[in-house]
Amino acid sequence: MSSYPGYDPKSGFEKWLDARLPIIRLGYDTFIFPTPRNLNYWWTFGAILAVILMSQIITGIILAMHYVPHVDLAFDSIQHIKRDVNFGWMLQPMHAVGASMMFLAVYIHMFRGIYYGSHKSPREVLWIVGVVIYLLMMATGFMGYVLPWGQMSFWGATVITNLFGAFPLVGESLTNWLWGGFAVDDPTLNRFFSLHFVLPFAILGLVMLHVWALHVPGNNNPTGVSVKNVDKDTLPFHPYYTIKDAFAIVVFLMVFVAFVFFIPDALNHPDNYIRANPLVTPPHIVPEWYYLPFYAMLRAVPNKLGGVITMFGAIAVLFVLPWLDTSKVRSMRYRPLAKLFFIIFVLACIGLGWAGAKSPTDLVFATGTDAATGAPVGFSFLWFARILTLYYYAFFVVILPVLGLVEKPKDRPESIQKSVLKSAPEEA
Repeated sequence: MSSYPGYDPKSGFEKWLDARLPIIRLGYDTFIFPTPRNLNYWWTFGAILAVILMSQIITGIILAMHYVPHVDLAFDSIQHIKRDVNFGWMLQPMHAVGASMMFLAVYIHMFRGIYYGSHKSPREVLWIVGVVIYLLMMATGFMGYVLPWGQMSFWGATVITNLFGAFPLVGESLTNWLWGGFAVDDPTLNRFFSLHFVLPFAILGLVMLHVWALHVPGNNNPTGVSVKNVDKDTLPFHPYYTIKDAFAIVVFLMVFVAFVFFIPDALNHPDNYIRANPLVTPPHIVPEWYYLPFYAMLRAVPNKLGGVITMFGAIAVLFVLPWLDTSKVRSMRYRPLAKLFFIIFVLACIGLGWAGAKSPTDLVFATGTDAATGAPVGFSFLWFARILTLYYYAFFVVILPVLGLVEKPKDRPESIQKSVLKSAPEEA
């Protein structure tokens, strides 16, 4: 398969620099490469994530200059940033809302990858690197949520770190190591602050590896059909897709800016505006919205160790997805049954998020009242979460492997060009 011509230095300085530090060639090869001509706007979320990541790193560095990682001063330092630091009123919400926007974009990015088969050969390594990035994002986000040292920060840290105590033999030692002592306290806050500062740079490095892994096999596309003719099936990434990405970034930033300037606290729990108090437990401990599906899975299992395994297993299964999906057809666009089960899967994930935000004893719907107490009885969120957790695992472990063997896909276009120009006469 042919490719676009590489960088050709013109001036003497460009030739001199290219022979010693080919940084211009690197930039050229990063942006001028064959890209399937039929990519839709679902493919713009990679660029959106890159912009948000840089925003998070820049705002995080500035906030770290004013934040004090001490249990007696952390809460006040956040108030100082928002009230006294120049533009702190904007930078702190940018960082907090940015975390939610980043997870929103990454979930869309991952759902798109599953739907269009971007995890399939030859892109298994690309997918696995992406899952590692997602894991580090979750760790970074959790540690960042602890730093404001409000009620939900403290008790969220207490609940989540205590989960590691469920592991046999090493659980207690692992929990004490995370705490830096025997309870969530000053050493814990310092460790989380240090790791929260460092991990985004590890994520940035993995993003570069992710882009490198993307450039080797090239982009997937909505049809899932491989590039057969570079001249007919592809376009240069720049300017065609840089313009498309730029437009999508502007639209996404409009939503981001609306949250930052008009409703910066909409995604925060009100209890986190109360200083952390180890003596007062909130009636209902709830993590950030992007952890809610996994929190629902954790509570769906009555056994503590079983709940922890179920929660972490929900992420671990993503690592083996390329080998669980046995279909030879990448895109679910041509797999009607797989598309149906995928839609149910997305709804199940949303439902798990809903269940995670509720108390397990709350009712999804009532079927009557208890004769003795008069209290409503019905279908609880506990059983709702259990059913959806079962479907989550069934989708990966049962449905995708079996469908790949029994489902008859629709006819696919012979090439990417024909999928775009269906009515155009074929060139000689």
